[in-house]
Amino acid sequence: MDAPALKVVVITGATAGLGRAIAEAFARRGWRIGVIARDADALAATRDELKALGGDALIMQVDVADADAVSKAAENVVQRWGQIDAWINNAMTTIFSPVTAMAPREYARVTSVTYLGAVHGTMAALRCMQHRGKGVIVQVGSALSYRAIPLQSAYCGAKFAIRAFTDSLRSELFHDGSSIQLTMVQLPAMNTPQFEWARSRMPRRLQPVPPIYTPEAIAEIIVGTIERRSQRMPRELWVGIPTVQAIVGQMLVPGWLDRMLVRKAWDGQMTGEPETGHADALFAPVPGLHRVHGRFGARARRQVRAFDATTLRIVAAWAGAAALVVLVALLLRVLLE
Repeated sequence: MDAPALKVVVITGATAGLGRAIAEAFARRGWRIGVIARDADALAATRDELKALGGDALIMQVDVADADAVSKAAENVVQRWGQIDAWINNAMTTIFSPVTAMAPREYARVTSVTYLGAVHGTMAALRCMQHRGKGVIVQVGSALSYRAIPLQSAYCGAKFAIRAFTDSLRSELFHDGSSIQLTMVQLPAMNTPQFEWARSRMPRRLQPVPPIYTPEAIAEIIVGTIERRSQRMPRELWVGIPTVQAIVGQMLVPGWLDRMLVRKAWDGQMTGEPETGHADALFAPVPGLHRVHGRFGARARRQVRAFDATTLRIVAAWAGAAALVVLVALLLRVLLE
């Protein structure tokens, strides 16, 4: 076994999209990276890339729906480098379809990868971190973990479940006096290859609901937050103004959003190009698409802001209290005149 490293991270779904962008950001900082994904060729290519960027990589061919395999992968990382400082649950899969056209096994698969994959990764990370009493676990979430949209009921359900699981675990860590840090990062739409390999029953090609952001911009936020605040991670990070708008809108006017999303998020998840059929990655990886970017680079924004959700809630509470004071003052003035 090598001497324990100062900076060791494990990333699930790390050979494409945001996961690969996160791995690249860690590599540029010299971290040692456990890379978990399903495709052997993509794993090898990612390992070579991360080494060229200055990182060290241990690749592991694992389906995160397999709890035993995820646990074994964590053990392999500890055997190789002595510890795990951060674990990022990023792996996901989705299907674009009305509920009435879905099959039960499709719901089961999306749930097994997107939700249970995060549960399996979290449990494996906890087992490896508990003996040191510290570490960071990050759940890659979405604005869709607060505000579900049409045509992605399985994915939205899984993201909601991750948020509930994370809140429950957070309370348990507080109860135990643990110093293990747990956070969830709620994200906007990104330019990743998932729209090329997602299963779809829609008549036109898929796209993220604009505005769209580059994976690198979001990866830098996640990695930078871990490096700066590893001893005190935010409870949640809301990345991008659209994420804040979706979450706050759901809290204030959910019924209005139900109707607005009929217009914006139904046709908004499709381009004007007809869908001609493509291989999907629901049950097996699709070769050749393991890269950071999708086909929306010309529309992707390279700058994005992140907001500590706790700070936003405090500001909102104070604003609400101030508005209430003003309203009471106005009413008193009317009554006393």
